[in-house]
Amino acid sequence: MATPVWIGSGWKMTKRRDEALDFARRLAAGPADPRIQRMVFPPFTLLREIKAALAGTGVLVGAQTMHWEDDGAWTGEISAPMLVDCGTDLVELGHSERRRHFGETDDTIALKVAAALRHGLQPVVCVGETAAQQQEADAVLARQVAAAVSMAGQDAPVMFAYEPVWAIGEGGEPATPGYADARHERIKVVAADRLGVPPLVFYGGSVNAGNCAELIVQRNVDGLFIGRAAWTVEGYWDILRRVSAVL
Repeated sequence: MATPVWIGSGWKMTKRRDEALDFARRLAAGPADPRIQRMVFPPFTLLREIKAALAGTGVLVGAQTMHWEDDGAWTGEISAPMLVDCGTDLVELGHSERRRHFGETDDTIALKVAAALRHGLQPVVCVGETAAQQQEADAVLARQVAAAVSMAGQDAPVMFAYEPVWAIGEGGEPATPGYADARHERIKVVAADRLGVPPLVFYGGSVNAGNCAELIVQRNVDGLFIGRAAWTVEGYWDILRRVSAVL
């Protein structure tokens, strides 16, 4: 069987317990395409319960960030062992909102990637250029990607989400399929120099029902990382159906 495409959604700081469990239970009861690996990234408060609600469905559950230390005097932080204790499968690292608002750097993201791998979590590292950096996008991506895998070994299961900062959020403009594909190719080349194999790279940045099909068929696009368009289970199902139709 061919490698599945990955279709997931990061929930950011949304959903109370009842909303999240309703989403998970309805997703668990809905159709599944074996050619698609589904994933969701709830807030920390919901990880254990969402993982339990999706047990046996094949849907992977990820955290939205974590600290690089296993324990210690880091008030308010969550460690990789804590995520493992919740049954977490994946962890999103380096989102542009974390870099911008919380001071995350290439160096701290590298530490987090190493910690995730050490504890058996599969990292999804977010990389992307700002609008002002578009003319040097490949150089920006090369720097971010090389740093992220600098402490990872050969064949480490690091994945990337290419999320151009100018495409994220309400009012963002999605990258064209060709532009996204070219940036994904660059990410794979740079990462493979360290990992030995090209990683999976997902596109995120104003993904919606109208553009998901043309994005997913690009040669270097291995999946989609969706925001608000998949925050309802109906929206997520709609994108899953459209992706299934073109696979």
